[in-house]
Amino acid sequence: MSAAFIEAIKERRSIYTLTSESTIPDDKIVEIVSEAVKHTPSSFNAQSSRAVVLFGDEHKKVWQLVLDTLKPIVPADQWGATEGKVNGCFAAGHGTVLFFEDSVPVKKLQDAFPIYADNFPGWSQHSSAILQFIIWTALAKEGLGATLQHYNPLITQQVLSTWGLPDTWSLVAQMPFGKPSAPAGAKEFSPVEERVKVFGK
Repeated sequence: MSAAFIEAIKERRSIYTLTSESTIPDDKIVEIVSEAVKHTPSSFNAQSSRAVVLFGDEHKKVWQLVLDTLKPIVPADQWGATEGKVNGCFAAGHGTVLFFEDSVPVKKLQDAFPIYADNFPGWSQHSSAILQFIIWTALAKEGLGATLQHYNPLITQQVLSTWGLPDTWSLVAQMPFGKPSAPAGAKEFSPVEERVKVFGK
């Protein structure tokens, strides 16, 4: 069974050539996200991770928001490339998953366990990373491509306002997804022997 899980990990790659099609129904995508949020582990069972799934015009809206935010700060000679990447790689997909962390459960744990107070925000981010990985890998197993983007905190307040989300939610990442139109490119790996050490064997 572990071999099958490792193979699923290998299939999860950054796919930048997305189409607006999907290999599975939208309801299945929502189910994957919901189950992942429910079962992702968190420190002290904080359950601080949140997710928003955008389809159709709502999906396109978040990437237009990104462009509107970037336009005033990106140099004019770089704008064409920036606009092309956002529209061609992200907005072109079928949907987007927005990942957030809610500060309310984190603050409760900080108050309840002051000795660990400085650690809880970092542990919250660890939980978010696990959630992102689970959803990304699950989508890949369904034949969908995705990438992980980080236009936060530039767009955080606009996102919260646009979708009426609590101001205690902090945007962590954006995951556009869709049916791939081309496979991921070749990937180079540093020698694993330099990255894994074993003692006591």
